[in-house]
Amino acid sequence: MPDEILTLAEVAQMLKVADKTVYTMAQRGEVPAFKVRGQWRFKRDDLDQWIEQQKLSQRDHDKPDGGRG
Repeated sequence: MPDEILTLAEVAQMLKVADKTVYTMAQRGEVPAFKVRGQWRFKRDDLDQWIEQQKLSQRDHDKPDGGRG
């Protein structure tokens, strides 16, 4: 089955944030995204991976030694 492609509004709903937040993150390259005729699109697989990376990064950041141990 091909990767599911999501719109900006669908990603905002998925992440429980405002559309503008996702738009800004996409523009800054903070979230995996690409444009189709000027409109942001997102691959669900890429987002799922990105979410897992964010969770791991936060977990390391929350460690008393800053994730160095």
